[in-house]
Amino acid sequence: MIEIHPIEMAGANPALRYAWPAADCTRIPYGMYRDPDVFALEQKRIFQGPVWNYLALEAEIPDGGDFRTIAVGDVPVIVNRSRDGTIHAFVNRCAHRGATVQRSTHGNTRAHVCCYHHWGYNLEGKLIGVPFQRGVDGKGGLPEDFDKSRHCLRPMRIATLNGVIFGTFSDATEPLEDFLDTPFVAQLKRLFNRPIKVLGYQRQRIRGNWKLYTDNLRDPNHGGLLHAFQVTFGIARLNQTGGAKLDRRGRHNMSWAAQEMGRDHSDQEYSTPRDASKIALRDATLLQYRKEFPDNYNLTIASIFPNCIFQQIGNTLAVRQIRTTSVDEFEIFWTFYGYEDDDQSMTDHRLRMSNLVGPAGLVSMEDGEAIEIVHRAIAADEDKHAFVEFGGRGPVGDSDTLITESPMRGFWMYYCELMGIVPGEAAHGAA
Repeated sequence: MIEIHPIEMAGANPALRYAWPAADCTRIPYGMYRDPDVFALEQKRIFQGPVWNYLALEAEIPDGGDFRTIAVGDVPVIVNRSRDGTIHAFVNRCAHRGATVQRSTHGNTRAHVCCYHHWGYNLEGKLIGVPFQRGVDGKGGLPEDFDKSRHCLRPMRIATLNGVIFGTFSDATEPLEDFLDTPFVAQLKRLFNRPIKVLGYQRQRIRGNWKLYTDNLRDPNHGGLLHAFQVTFGIARLNQTGGAKLDRRGRHNMSWAAQEMGRDHSDQEYSTPRDASKIALRDATLLQYRKEFPDNYNLTIASIFPNCIFQQIGNTLAVRQIRTTSVDEFEIFWTFYGYEDDDQSMTDHRLRMSNLVGPAGLVSMEDGEAIEIVHRAIAADEDKHAFVEFGGRGPVGDSDTLITESPMRGFWMYYCELMGIVPGEAAHGAA
């Protein structure tokens, strides 16, 4: 049963202000991207709801005392490794007056201490120290019945798979492998098949709604159209071998392609906006895919509901975490990695190929701009709808083509379930 949260108590669920004319989510109300009340409800029902959120990689906190500060939706979180090797995550907000406790992005510590009044917490999130708890000279201080155990940092449940750390705030969340389902358990085991090493980070702030990014990730149709570099040099085209895989409920998606990078596509059904035959790279090694998996996939973009993406684009491997800031802004945090047994040549190659992605990536820099122009353009028509019919109507499932938006509809069907929306019904009236 879905809880009723404070934002709804004064009136109707804000998500029900908008009409959903199609039960299969082939029409998405623009208001779902622009309404701040809907955004606030998402934080409760989705990011703090019965889902597993990606937190970090175990390789980022290898030793006792190692920590990273992240965000789950708009909730600040600390994830760290205790001295006994166990992993814990908890809200980065002091139980005293609500200040941020750990302000460093990463590091190693014996305890997390709030700078405001110096309340201290151990690596399990338990309160271990309160200055002047008994006052001074018998004056002031806290009541005698003050119990430290009742003032801990709010914990998350933790689960890991092959060194990937997930967390949830809900006791109702199903086991991690059930949530991921067979195709995505297999994909994580494929990508994290041996010890990894972190190569670096990038951050990108996009002035648009976070769900426009999840739409983008579940829309392989745009890749061979929007990304001119990708098309020009044959990294990915819509007429190549590829498709999409979904979990049993359609909430997660993996867009994939299988071909040699740089392959000639003279049989393409459309032309690029320039004479691509006259364009060449000064250093063509940027496009060389070194086969390193037993399958033929050289491009996989696995989008896990609600907040992460595991990418393989050639030999560049990364995890992207979506961190929501407001209804109009979010951040993408990129973690690039390779394998511990990579030689220097492969590490250099992965770093070279990392230029394909990220905020200024040769094949991804357009995504942020596309999201921002959509977000601005729909502002005046929140009662209108996006048209989502590439790949057909009706139930969603796996696809053997990249020209599809079915994975996008799968995301929205599960989103509606969590948000208490019944697609196909008219708006229920304003809150």
